[in-house]
Amino acid sequence: MKKVKIALLGLGNVGRGVWMILNSNKEEIMKRSGYEVEVSKILVRDLKKERGVEVPSELLTTDFNDIINDDSIKIVVEVMGGIEPAREYMLESMNKRKHIVTANKMLLATGGDELFQKADSQGVMFNYEASVAGGIPIINGINESLTANKIEKLYGIVNGTTNYILTKMEFENLSFNEALKQAQEMGYAETDPTSDIEGFDAQYKLAILSSLAFGTKIKVENVYREGISKIESIDIQYAREFKKVIKLLAIVKDNAGKLELRVHPTMIPENHPLANVYDSFNAVFIKGNAVGDLMFYGRGAGDLPTGSAVISDIVSILRSNIDIDNINTVVKNNLWDKELYNIEEVISKYYIRLTVEDRPGVLGEITSVFGSMNVGLLSVIQRGRDIENENKVTLVLVTHYTKEGNILNSIDSVCKLNSVYKINNIIRMEEFN
Repeated sequence: MKKVKIALLGLGNVGRGVWMILNSNKEEIMKRSGYEVEVSKILVRDLKKERGVEVPSELLTTDFNDIINDDSIKIVVEVMGGIEPAREYMLESMNKRKHIVTANKMLLATGGDELFQKADSQGVMFNYEASVAGGIPIINGINESLTANKIEKLYGIVNGTTNYILTKMEFENLSFNEALKQAQEMGYAETDPTSDIEGFDAQYKLAILSSLAFGTKIKVENVYREGISKIESIDIQYAREFKKVIKLLAIVKDNAGKLELRVHPTMIPENHPLANVYDSFNAVFIKGNAVGDLMFYGRGAGDLPTGSAVISDIVSILRSNIDIDNINTVVKNNLWDKELYNIEEVISKYYIRLTVEDRPGVLGEITSVFGSMNVGLLSVIQRGRDIENENKVTLVLVTHYTKEGNILNSIDSVCKLNSVYKINNIIRMEEFN
């Protein structure tokens, strides 16, 4: 059996998963790759830190030179995260003609071009399955299984923390803060949960998926983003009345060659497959022009699911017909230039919840404003008086399909009405038509 030596950059949560799987599934990996995979070095910051796995001390190093200068190491696996020094280490490794496997979504979304170009110029492979949706094989699914398709739409629940929070709010009637606290106690949410709950994590992942699915370069700042921190229990209840559920969706659509890219809370029909993705699970729903509808589902995070994706990338390199000792040039990807929609051009239905003055004529004032902005209303719901102030009532509007720009203009005018105290929430609605 041929042997290949690899190095790990990092031994945190994902690194531990990689180490554990390589040891527990050694025979299966050998049979499927044709190689015995040996971890030769592991870069860590602190040699004495307790990591929850037994690793021979001679494999650990704090000096990257021990890896970069070892010509017997053919694959470098970056699982340390962050921008620097991960970026520098990967570039240096490729200069030494070492293949790269990474799980670094932030770096790929913000600086992936440089890494891909370096891989092309050095003729090495650069795999990143673990950067999106943990153990779900979505990158290889798009890159290989769906190559015969023109992908028309992609919808993703790609952040397990927010999905867990929304699940708890839906089924246990928890407030957002209560559900967030529980997510932190379970280890799903960080002490500072901003990246998850404000949609940054999903934004990075959608930029990666969109670039791959549509063969273009997507800058992360061109992906519209909203988080879930404004979602309240009452919004969950109204969604239930409409036979819908609320999910943080990553959405990309190709409309005649022009892309719309957005991450935000979305009300979706309760009978859609994505509506039944609960807790910390992830799912990606794809519509291809040949294959039709497909959904990839599974654990979106965790040491073993993400470690599984990392090892699949290692095996992919070993099975790619590249001579691991005499690297051949890797074929470059062809990229297309795609025009992008501004968020104000996007067409959707909208759920709008307001607190207004309880007096005759208020509803007429509000509907008149929306009508003047070419926004049609599908339904209007008025609830009883506010417990704390009997002069206030909740008003819920659901619009027909309309441009976001029309909604923004309407809201701007409605806010100027003396009878409107507050716009509590605006949530887009997706029908998957």
